[in-house]
This record gives sequence, C-alpha cells and structure tokens, in this order.
Amino acid sequence: MSEIVLINVNGSDRPGITASLAQIMGRYELNVLDIGQAVIHDNLAWGMLVEIPPQSADSAVFKELMFEAHRLGLAMQFTPVSGEQYSRWVGQQGQSRHVITVLGKQIRAEHISRVSELIAVNGLNIDRINRLSGRALLSTPVHKRRAAIDFHVRGEVADLSVMHATFLQLSQRLDIDVAIQADNVFRRNRRLVCFDMDSTLIQNEVIDELAKVAGVGAEVSAITERAMAGDMDFRDSFTRRLSLLEGLPASELPRVAESLKVTDGAEFLIRTLKHYRFRVAIISGGFTYFARYLQDKLGIDYVHANELEVENGRLTGRVRGDIVDEDRKAELLRAIAEHEDIRLEQVIAVGDGANDLKMLSIAGLGIAFRAKPVVRRQARLALAASSLDSILYLIGMRERDFRGLAADCDHGP
Repeated sequence: MSEIVLINVNGSDRPGITASLAQIMGRYELNVLDIGQAVIHDNLAWGMLVEIPPQSADSAVFKELMFEAHRLGLAMQFTPVSGEQYSRWVGQQGQSRHVITVLGKQIRAEHISRVSELIAVNGLNIDRINRLSGRALLSTPVHKRRAAIDFHVRGEVADLSVMHATFLQLSQRLDIDVAIQADNVFRRNRRLVCFDMDSTLIQNEVIDELAKVAGVGAEVSAITERAMAGDMDFRDSFTRRLSLLEGLPASELPRVAESLKVTDGAEFLIRTLKHYRFRVAIISGGFTYFARYLQDKLGIDYVHANELEVENGRLTGRVRGDIVDEDRKAELLRAIAEHEDIRLEQVIAVGDGANDLKMLSIAGLGIAFRAKPVVRRQARLALAASSLDSILYLIGMRERDFRGLAADCDHGP
C-alpha cells in the first residue's frame, strides 16, 4: 500500500536544491501531490507532498533525502499523512477563494495582526501571503515608501458587504487600505479602465475652477460638495452650477486647463496600463474640453463628458446634448465595453462621487478613490491612503512588472 508523506525543508537558499532532492525522489518513483516554496531574505521554506509507491515504501528514500539535506546544510522533516487527511484536503479545493490586498506607505506587524484576525473571525483560512511591492532601503523616507501584500484566503464569505465595511473601518483607523475581491479568472484578466475625471484623475473640480474665474466660486463649490456627497441630485445641481457660469469668456478655458493638477500616480498608472495594452477611458460629469486636454496629455483612448455651449465667445450656461449623469455614465461604460468586445467583469471603474456609484457597481472592479463617505460605504473597494497607481497591485501586478516604466512620470514605484 502506498504512503503519503509531507516533506518540509528549511535553510539557506541556493540554486539546485529542488533539482538535487527531486532527483533522489525520481529514482524511487515518488508521485508529487503538491509542492510549494517561499524564500524570505535568502531563507528557504520548501514543501512537497508525495505519494510513495509500495515498492519504495522503505526507509531507503528517507535516508538518502536526509543525507542530501545534511550535505546541503538544510533541515528536513517528514510528516505522515493519512488517507482520511488527504481526502479532506482534496475536498477543500472547491471552496471559494478571495484575495485581500493591504496597501500603505509601510506595513507594520499591527496591520498584519489586525487583518489576519479579521480573516479568522470571518472563518477564512490563509493559503499564502505574497509581497507585491519591492524592497525598500531603511534609509528611504517613509513618505517615499510603498508597501503591498496579498493574502490569498479560502472559505465562504457570509456577507461580502459586511466584510468590506469591517475592512473599511480598519483602514481608516490604521491609515492603510485593505481591499477584498474574488480570486477568479476575471481578476487576472482586466482589460478596460474607466476613470471619472474631477477629483479622481485630476485633483480639481473643473466647474469650481471655472466658477472662481467667473467670480461665483463660493456658490458653486457649496453646490458641488452637496452633489458629490449624494445630498443633492446631480442633474439638478449640475444645471444650477452651470447656469452661474453664463457669460464667462471661452478664452479662459485654456488657462484653466493648464492649471489642472493630475492626481499623484495617475500618469504612471496610465502609462503602465497602456504598456500592457489596456484600454483607458474618461467618463465624466465634467466637460469635454478638459477631458480632451487630459486625453492628449495622458494618452486616453475614450472621452465622454459634457460639451459646453459657447455663443459669441462666451459660455451660455448650458451644455450641448444629454447631460452625463450617473445613469449615462453606466450606459457609456457598457457601450465602451461592448465596442471593445470586453465583458463587464473585465472592466475597472474608478470614481469619487455619488454620481459614480452606478458605474462602479456594474464594473467587475469598482474602486472608490479618495471618495466621499457615502461612496466609500457603498463601493466594493475603497482607496484613501494610497496613490492612484496602487490600482496596479489590485490587479495582481508586482513591482517588478512595471519598475522600468517609471522614468519621466509624476509618480512611480
């Protein structure tokens, strides 16, 4: 009768360890049931679950492996596994998988403790933990550091919205971002990213900037704040704010466009996405003039926003065509995905205001970025402590995947 044994190896890493040990196992015709390895600071943790056929089920294979481990300066341990234990382990492979990503300037032991505690409380088991960010020198100032790790967990989540809310509270207390998402094929195959513009892709609210030039800044900003917080219907608020801009010379638009501040990490994020052949869109309740300015600056593929109406060189306080409100944003996201022959599960949507919620809800990955409280609570993922390019970690990229693209960008790892 065959035996099942778990072989664990620890020690200093070097090339050729797996080859040496596997060569011995091969002579005894061992069947590999599972294998895993991790290296932390040149220290190896290596494991292999093997089935030993009856003809090899004697001490010879173990003696040879122990001798080779000693020669390589490694510690080796053998653990018998019963057929019942193995069957139970095989039965677990149908369980749901999720990835919990922790992002911050630096990740402390307290962060690991609190996140892993919440994982356990929710009845999930950690399969593995991966570091996505690069190593930082101790001399690197904290504000220039970035850290990202993934917890790959197994088990059924009773209520994902409740778990999201719990992680959101933890994020706010510890000044980190914690995001949970299903670990499925779509997570690893996103193809389209749709951005809101104002207070997302740029740090400004363009209508507020225009209002300052028109001398009605305070009035417009007050309405904007209420609309983005969800306390006021977007379409009504937009019409009221826009009417206050009537008579503003169109010649002021270029100056306002040049004053816009691109959000930290945006340029690097889009450059990286384009490098990997993602399609990128702006779907904004702002204005096409400024969206096209950003399109030229950042290399955006699609732009959808409101077209300012101009007569006799001045704004009329109206727009041409339909207003891009929350319903229209969702429609446009669907239309772009359909045109690109991309499933909605492959779409990422990023926004900050209440008028982005429908767009965020239909995308495979909806991210509330430095968003208003009502948006953070309802969105599936929220980023507040991290820069915009941290989205790269949420789609499973590691720093080594984009390290060489950082030159000449506003922000890069």
